[in-house]
Amino acid sequence: MKSIKLCIAATIAALSITITGCGDKKADDGVTVVKIGVVGDYNLHWDDVNKNLAKDKIQVKLVKFSDYATPNRALSDKEIDLNAFQHVAFLNNDIERNGYKLTPICQTLIAPIRLYNNKNKIKSVSDIKDGSIIGIPSDLTNGGRSLKLLEAAGLIEVDPAKGYVPTKADITKYNVKIEIREAESGVLANILPDIDAACINGGNAYTAKLKPTDAIFSEDPKATGEDNPYVNVIVARTEDKDNPIYQKVVKAFRSDNVKNTINTAYDGGYISAW
Repeated sequence: MKSIKLCIAATIAALSITITGCGDKKADDGVTVVKIGVVGDYNLHWDDVNKNLAKDKIQVKLVKFSDYATPNRALSDKEIDLNAFQHVAFLNNDIERNGYKLTPICQTLIAPIRLYNNKNKIKSVSDIKDGSIIGIPSDLTNGGRSLKLLEAAGLIEVDPAKGYVPTKADITKYNVKIEIREAESGVLANILPDIDAACINGGNAYTAKLKPTDAIFSEDPKATGEDNPYVNVIVARTEDKDNPIYQKVVKAFRSDNVKNTINTAYDGGYISAW
């Protein structure tokens, strides 16, 4: 018991996260524990994964992080075994910036980013006028994704040469002279009452109890084609990408019961990636 308490205390001190599970690779009952880092509250489908893994005596324990910056570092530092919180574009940018040796091993779901309105100020995209304040995530990939969403909504135009990661400096034309305000993605729903609208990704929208039907504009998940850079993935350290235990987790994830839960349990906020 003492060692378990030490494990929990050390992990909290190191990561400043809320822990769902902390354990060795082998639990006392012979079950192999796989610690997976996640962000947000959309985790019902992992219950199905654990049901699928029971016959193999493998159990996923979720380690919940409060921000997007920490899970890749924690995985790189071997504080968790896998993570499942990010899309490919975010992963690639984090690898480029930090030199992580991480590899996606499974596509999981697509969570379209959506434009949510302050209902006391505007009712639709057409109500957005010069001077309207629109919030977007402050990180490069989700910020760029949001700018592409605002472009699709007809509000701005961005330099096509910047691909999926334009910045505010890459806006070539304001069709509507909006003010774009950047904030950490997890707080955008909280500041929505103070602005006109905000681009909020699926996980944070679900945590804030915002439904897709509440949005006034949505990303088309098919618009980017088969190689969607915004498809979410399970990620492993590159050296562990072929780990047979982790491959069993992948197989358990890409099953019919998990797919059904993803597509039905979150008010339409997510689409299974297979």
